[in-house]
Amino acid sequence: MDFIFVGIGGALGSMLRYAISLIPYKQTFPLLTLITNICGAILIGYITGVATKRNLPQHTILSLKTGLCGGFTTFSTFSLEAYNLIQNGNYGYACLYILFSLGGCLIGVWGGMLLA
Repeated sequence: MDFIFVGIGGALGSMLRYAISLIPYKQTFPLLTLITNICGAILIGYITGVATKRNLPQHTILSLKTGLCGGFTTFSTFSLEAYNLIQNGNYGYACLYILFSLGGCLIGVWGGMLLA
């Protein structure tokens, strides 16, 4: 059942992301992606806070965090995990995670382009 809840949330998140991409903005700076990522980070933070305070059912949390936010942007999960590392005092791990995530993904895109 968890897969169904994640799938429903993921479908909604993906559709929302696509809807934002339809906004007629054609500039060099990727503003719509930036807005999407920031909104996703705010959303996953809000969901996490509400889930903690209101003790939401696990399937609801999965649907919203993993599904909706994951379909909308995986950057939201990255942001939450980096934040949690900082909050728990794991500053070294936080720096490594941020550096390797951004650097590794940029290198990954480059490598994928080379493979294509």
